Amino acid sequence: MPRFLADENFNHDIVRGVLRRKPDLDIVRVQDVGLSAANDPTLLAWAAQQGRVILTHDVTTMTRYAYERVEAGQPMPGLFEVSRAVPIGTAIEDIMLLAEYSLEGEWEGQIRCLPLR
Repeated sequence: MPRFLADENFNHDIVRGVLRRKPDLDIVRVQDVGLSAANDPTLLAWAAQQGRVILTHDVTTMTRYAYERVEAGQPMPGLFEVSRAVPIGTAIEDIMLLAEYSLEGEWEGQIRCLPLR
């Protein structure tokens, strides 16, 4: 099962909704691990070190830095862009699917978008 890192601006209602449905899911927020206000390369490096897939709404800079890590051959456990237009319930469902049916390491080097449909 993958472990997740929700970036600083990720909708906390989504995180809370996921944890209500699956309290044992290993998902932390940037704020929980002392990385508030850290830049995107720092977050990506920390996530790689910890083996955490990033959840983000930042489709501009975060994805660019993630692609740069992949191109440089650096570890990048995965990144999921979640559009702010996606209903909260849909985002929760999709993250639950990822958590339940993904293998650890399955998203290495990949940048994907939610919703999955």
